[in-house]
Amino acid sequence: MTRATFMLKSCFSGKLASWVLLTALIFSFSTLATADRLTVYTYSSFTSEWGPGAQIKEAFEAQCACQLEYISLDDGVSLLNRLRLEGASTRADVILGLDDALIEEARSLDLVQPHGLELQDFNFKSELAWQDKDFLPFDFGYFAFIYDSETTQPVSSLAALLESDASVIYQDPRTSTPGQGLLVWMKALYGDETADAWSQLRQQTVTVTKGWSEAYSLFLEGEADYVLSYTTSPAYHQIVEETDRYQAAKFSEGHPRQIEVAAISRHAKQKELAGDFLAFLLSETAQEILPVTNWMLPVIEGVDLPEAFGDLIQPQAVGFTPEQIHQQRQQWIREWRSAVSR
Repeated sequence: MTRATFMLKSCFSGKLASWVLLTALIFSFSTLATADRLTVYTYSSFTSEWGPGAQIKEAFEAQCACQLEYISLDDGVSLLNRLRLEGASTRADVILGLDDALIEEARSLDLVQPHGLELQDFNFKSELAWQDKDFLPFDFGYFAFIYDSETTQPVSSLAALLESDASVIYQDPRTSTPGQGLLVWMKALYGDETADAWSQLRQQTVTVTKGWSEAYSLFLEGEADYVLSYTTSPAYHQIVEETDRYQAAKFSEGHPRQIEVAAISRHAKQKELAGDFLAFLLSETAQEILPVTNWMLPVIEGVDLPEAFGDLIQPQAVGFTPEQIHQQRQQWIREWRSAVSR
């Protein structure tokens, strides 16, 4: 073979290889461009590096031949506020992370549409008694004040907490579902005397944060004796950090229950795919991911949980119906603002 022939063949082989690579890249980009894209609005802790978002995305994309895109906000109430502002211009196909205290407001704002799924196809826990045609639960839990057992002697009631000199961090009820949970908790226990209870708590409050992540981070940095979180939070520390240092104080008056929900946006461009995603959230695959990443309880029966979940406190539920919360929520927020600004 002459040098010229060798060079010609080498040049041809190089161009052929480049052409094959280019063709593969074009095909790959073309496939991505034509794949259905499902846009899910959710809260920031869901999509954090330790949250369930990445695992849920990978597992769903493996079965849907689609792309799942998250758009995240600070917390559930922030999510509702964003959807209210966007209206028909929203990119959301799925709304993930409102809770049962917000479903009537979301419905009244015409933000969602019926999911079209048969509820009897899902083995929901009987305590949830779920019958909603627009929203589906994907996990649930109970609000609680978390404390560091190495530095704090726990109180056994909300009344005792308010009468103590313990410092507290909680979340803003205007932007956060845990903050709204405390709003419900205070009203359920104190009724007409709730404003006085808020004024008492104000004396102990280190700060009020926009969302859960910021509040919990400050607590772990030692900024307060208690932080508003969930009865399931200790399971995270026990499983991930192998410590039982952080515990939930069990209150004799009871604890509010939160059911986190997902729904199809009224303006969804991928309605069928959105329905598939909602059904996936109730699959055994997703329900096994959520407890050990979102640190909440599964909504269906038969999900195996790590041993640490058996050590959690088992509170009595207190609170109001979604309809009652919807009717009174804005008034309760005004009452809170007035009391804490005195």
